[in-house]
Amino acid sequence: MSLRRAAVALVAASGLVLSMTAASSGKEPVPGAAGIGDSYYPDYGNGGYDVEHYDIDVAYTPATDHLSGRATIKARATQQRLKSFNLDFALDVSAVSLNGKPVAFRKEGAHEIVVTPDCELKRHEKFTVVVEYSGVPSTVKVDGFTSWKRTGDGALAVNEPEISWWWYPSNDHPLDKALFDVSVTVPDGVEAISNGVLTGAPVSSGGRTTWDWHSAKPQATYLTFLAIGQYEIETSTAPNGQLVYNAYSENLGALKENAKVSLRRTAEVVQWGESMFGPYPYEAQGGVAGPLDGIGFALETQTRPVYGYRFWQNGPNVSVVVHEIAHQWFGNSVSVADWKYIWLSEGFARYAEWLWMETHGGDTAQLSFENAYNRFPADNPFWQVLPGDPGPDNQFSGAVYNRGAMALHEIRLALGDQKFFAVLKGWTKHKQHKNATIAEFKAYAERLSGKDLTPVFDTWLYYKGRPVR
Repeated sequence: MSLRRAAVALVAASGLVLSMTAASSGKEPVPGAAGIGDSYYPDYGNGGYDVEHYDIDVAYTPATDHLSGRATIKARATQQRLKSFNLDFALDVSAVSLNGKPVAFRKEGAHEIVVTPDCELKRHEKFTVVVEYSGVPSTVKVDGFTSWKRTGDGALAVNEPEISWWWYPSNDHPLDKALFDVSVTVPDGVEAISNGVLTGAPVSSGGRTTWDWHSAKPQATYLTFLAIGQYEIETSTAPNGQLVYNAYSENLGALKENAKVSLRRTAEVVQWGESMFGPYPYEAQGGVAGPLDGIGFALETQTRPVYGYRFWQNGPNVSVVVHEIAHQWFGNSVSVADWKYIWLSEGFARYAEWLWMETHGGDTAQLSFENAYNRFPADNPFWQVLPGDPGPDNQFSGAVYNRGAMALHEIRLALGDQKFFAVLKGWTKHKQHKNATIAEFKAYAERLSGKDLTPVFDTWLYYKGRPVR
C-alpha cells in the first residue's frame, strides 16, 4: 500500500458522499474534490457526486492479459454547482460521454480521470457518465504497485483498499456504495466469477462466453471483484433459500479438496452468523478458492469471499471462512467511514472466530483472549499499534486483528453477554448498508447498555503499551 499525505477525515456516517469544496455558497461553479477526505488515503474517492449504480461490461483475454471495457455510471450531484468531477482509474481511457454526449476529460495524477461537463451540474441532478477504456492491467502500476493479479489461466481483481483502478472507473471509497451489474466476456471454456447472482446462464457466441452478475445490495468498490480462469463451480441452496456459488480453481492441486470441505460449510457459517449478528444482509452466499499462483490472502468480497491457496495448506480451514463471512456484517454492510476505523471491520471478524470456537466445542473466547494477551510480552512492538487508529502502515497489522478482538472481549466483559450480543445485533441493524465511525459504535453501545465504556475504549484501542489486567 502507498503512504498518502496526511489529511483531515471527512466523516459521513450516513453513507452519502459530501463535497470537500466551498460550493455550498452556490455563487460560482467549482470542481468536485479529487479525494473524499480519508485520513489515510486523502486522494481516494472523489467529492461532488454520489454513485447510485455501476454497469460494468468488460472483455478479457487471459493469453494476453488484455482488458477492454465500458462502464456506465449513474450518479447524483451532491454539490451546488458542479463544474467537473473525478473518477479513480489507471487504465487508458479512449472516450467519455455524459448523458449521451461526448465530453472533455483528462488524466491527472496517478489514478484520476477529470471529467468536464459542457454545462455545470446542479445539486441533486442525476447524470449518466459512460467511460470506454482498455489496457493490460498487470503492467499498469500506481506508485510502484498493481493490485491486478495475473495468473496462468486468467486473473484475480481482488485487493484492499484499492482494486477498481485496474478494471473499472469509480468513486473509490467505502463512503460511496452503489449497486452493481458486472458483465464479463471471456474465451469459451473460461469461467468468470463476480459478486451477487448470475442473471442467467452464461451465453456463448463466436468463441466467447459472457457471464452476467448482479449485486442487489449497496456495495463498496473494493468489495467488487473478478476471478477469471479455470474453475469448478458448485451451486446449491442455503437453508434460507439463497443461492450458494462456490468456485474452486482447477490449479489448486491437492489443496482443492481441503478448499471444498471448507467452503461447503459457508451456508452453515452464515446461519450461525445470523444467530450472533442478526439477519444476513445479502442476496447470495459462497466463496472462491483461488489458484496456486494467485493471491496469498483472503478478502471479504461481498456475497462471495475470495481465498488464497495458503489457507488450505494444512487441511480444511473453517476459521478463515468464519472470518470472511463475519465481514459480510462487519466491514461490508457496516462499512468504515474512514480507513482509520478499520477496527470496526477486522477486530470484529477476528472476534467472530473466537465466538465460533466457543460455540463449537473449542476454546472459550476468554481463553482465546488470554492466549492472545500472553503471546506478546510487554516490550513487544505489537502493543505500540493502536487498533483505533493504527496508521496506514499498520492498517492490517496483527494488532488491529488480535488486540482489536481483545477490545471487543473487554467490552463484552463490561456489558455482560445479554447486553453485548444485543449491541452486536442492534448495531448491524442500525447501520445496515451504511458507514460508521468508532465513536458512533461506542455511543451506540453506551446508549443501549447504559454503561460508560470510555475506560475500555481508551485502554484497548488508543493506549500504547500492554494494558494491565
